Amino acid sequence: MKGTLKRGLLIGLIAFVAALAGVLAGREIADRRQAAPDDLHAVLHRELDLTPQQHIRIDRLEAQFAVRRQALELELRAENAQLAIAIEAEHGIGPSVAAAIDRSHTTMGTLQKATLEHVFAMRAVLRPEQAAKFDRAVVGALTADVR
Repeated sequence: MKGTLKRGLLIGLIAFVAALAGVLAGREIADRRQAAPDDLHAVLHRELDLTPQQHIRIDRLEAQFAVRRQALELELRAENAQLAIAIEAEHGIGPSVAAAIDRSHTTMGTLQKATLEHVFAMRAVLRPEQAAKFDRAVVGALTADVR
């Protein structure tokens, strides 16, 4: 019995560490995705010679998106807490852990879509020559880890 208990605890510990590594990897990926808009904002404000009207429109878009992004990031944090509770209860990929993972993936996808909608909304404010430079920055931001 003692050996079985020890083996069960070891398996539980391994499952917990693996699940925790998955959560941390997911957070790292989400953090990297958020770095791209910050780089794009730097290109917008420093390199595209925006008109005062463009600045006003883009500032308005940025303020609107900041609220949406913060709401989604808070939702992700809450889902991570639920995932931690599920991991603690199940010590493996059980139904609660799987459901919590699915919920966080859905929210990460929603955040990515909202970010891209924001990027395209900002692009719509630009003149064609500005948009071309912005497009190169978008591609560069999305492929930085690939190169």
